[in-house]
Amino acid sequence: MKQLRSASTHFGYEQVDEAEKEKRVHHVFANVAKKYDLMNDAMSFGIHRLWKDYYVSGLPLTPDSKTLPEGLGDIAFRLQKRMKTGKVTVVDINQNMLDVGQERSRKDPS
Repeated sequence: MKQLRSASTHFGYEQVDEAEKEKRVHHVFANVAKKYDLMNDAMSFGIHRLWKDYYVSGLPLTPDSKTLPEGLGDIAFRLQKRMKTGKVTVVDINQNMLDVGQERSRKDPS
């Protein structure tokens, strides 16, 4: 009888099983949620903001839009501003990212 093995993949320079990678990726995003934009600014020299503006400019406007995965709300805030009316729903698997996005929505999201 053949023994079932879990599939493996890479995480950085390590070979790990897929379930372990999922845990590690979740942990990374949970830890960087509050500094995610700063990290993206540093890695892209701020260009990620222009990419997001360009992306949103091409999205169809519907009365009930969803952005996935989008915990911080960057795309959602831009889309909502462009729509003027309607509802944008933000979905993400990482609660820390959603919490930061929700806090931003209470302040100035622009």
